[in-house]
Amino acid sequence: MQPKTRKLLTIKEWDSADQPREKLLEKGVNSLSNSELLAIIVGSGVAGASAVALMQSLLKQTNNKLNPLYQQSIKELTQWHGIGQVKAIKIKAALALGVRYASEATNKKQQINNSQKAFECLQSELAHLDHEQFWILYLNQAHRLLEKRQLSKGGIAQTVVDIRLIFKKALELGAVAFIIAHNHPSGRLDPSISDLKLTRRIQKAASFMDIKLLDHLIVSEKKYFSFADNQKL
Repeated sequence: MQPKTRKLLTIKEWDSADQPREKLLEKGVNSLSNSELLAIIVGSGVAGASAVALMQSLLKQTNNKLNPLYQQSIKELTQWHGIGQVKAIKIKAALALGVRYASEATNKKQQINNSQKAFECLQSELAHLDHEQFWILYLNQAHRLLEKRQLSKGGIAQTVVDIRLIFKKALELGAVAFIIAHNHPSGRLDPSISDLKLTRRIQKAASFMDIKLLDHLIVSEKKYFSFADNQKL
């Protein structure tokens, strides 16, 4: 008696909960949509909706854009139908890893010799935030990136900067130059009086340490203001 031949199912015949995993194995990760990739991360759906359908519904609210999801807090994500705390944590972690990977791939040992390159280096960290953060790019003699570091974060209007911490890390890294940057959640790029005063204080301290402040950027989603380009350094 001949053994029964097992029928191979097409992708359309797979169970909806297994489709993204099987599709990834058969066709590769690039064949999956955003909703299918997130469905693999969250692992399960809810009553009446598969993981894929749940993620499709979630992404429909953001026009299939990942950045709006990345900006939402765990509490905000759990407001969506079918998204509990565990699923929200998984979504948040997955998107954070994506941002970090893109940042590492783009910026490792990058030479930053103008404001545009500095903006590109910091855009993924600063462009979409709803609160202020202050970042530093530490550079070597050839203006290659030694380290990108968040110094502080604050509220909607401002963040507190401890100048001593800037130079402590610079000395540890052996940096000879650095670029500072922060975002304006309002989207306005005009430097405030406090921005100008802070820049002068940091520049003065840098001159005593024989470390050069090359620029200060104010960053919004797609644009930036450079102190150096506008002769404010």
